[in-house]
Amino acid sequence: MIAKEEVTDLLAQVIYPGFTKSIVDFNFIEDFSIKERKITITLDIPSASPKIKEQLIEEIKQRFLPKTDLEIEVYVKQPKAQRESSSYGKNVLPDIENFVMVSSGKGGVGKSTTTVNLAIALAQQGKRVGLLDADVYGPNIPRMMGIEGQQPIFLGQKIKPIIAHNVQVMSIGSLVERGASLIWKGAMVTQAIEQMLEDILWNKVDILLFDMPPGTGDAQLALAQNLPVTAGVCVTTPQKVALDDTIRSMDMFKNIRVPIAGVVENMSGFICPDSGKEYPIFGKGTTKPLIENFNTQL
Repeated sequence: MIAKEEVTDLLAQVIYPGFTKSIVDFNFIEDFSIKERKITITLDIPSASPKIKEQLIEEIKQRFLPKTDLEIEVYVKQPKAQRESSSYGKNVLPDIENFVMVSSGKGGVGKSTTTVNLAIALAQQGKRVGLLDADVYGPNIPRMMGIEGQQPIFLGQKIKPIIAHNVQVMSIGSLVERGASLIWKGAMVTQAIEQMLEDILWNKVDILLFDMPPGTGDAQLALAQNLPVTAGVCVTTPQKVALDDTIRSMDMFKNIRVPIAGVVENMSGFICPDSGKEYPIFGKGTTKPLIENFNTQL
């Protein structure tokens, strides 16, 4: 039978990876016990790396192997690994945990409709949902949410979002005159996005959805650099031209480190009101190779 002092001495020989001190010196040994021909060791380390965990378990077992024939069982407690984010740790809205960017490679594929449906569906599930219309060139969210003509409330320099269908909504379309064109350069778009992120008073939101402008431009980059975007959703139609642009949109998500939650293949079928039969007038299932290539789902 091995003594507890011998166990401690052997653990003191295990150097923590990347350092010169042992796991005993660092006080990473939470507990150990010797019972029924088994030594159980529990570590509590500051690293979330699976590689370090495996390395420590292997080295501990190797240290004990020549000294005892008892079974060695090692448990390693680690902090939860932080997701590698698009914003490299920057978060201008720290009170909100989840950010979903709904984007498309080209316009007219139903991106805003999809965003509205997602927002209302999440609200119906009991989630506290915010919806920011970041499509500065074509802000259609106010009309789709039934708040066209309504003005948000200004509290000093801050803005309270408009409530519709239990969703907190804010759009550039609610701040400019109806039908007014926004002839903005890229820098102005970036500034507008950043300003809206900072000035809107979201009230205890669980998930914030963004209706992005079509394409892969300044708005997407500005958002990704200021928030740790949780997921991106790509909306497309089955035609080849739309798919070509969707590939660019998904590649953008990959490059700015936004996980792709899935692809919405919109307008893939028309249901005849007379017969109830479905007709794939634009094609159907054409997104399958794209989904497989980017390891996501439909």
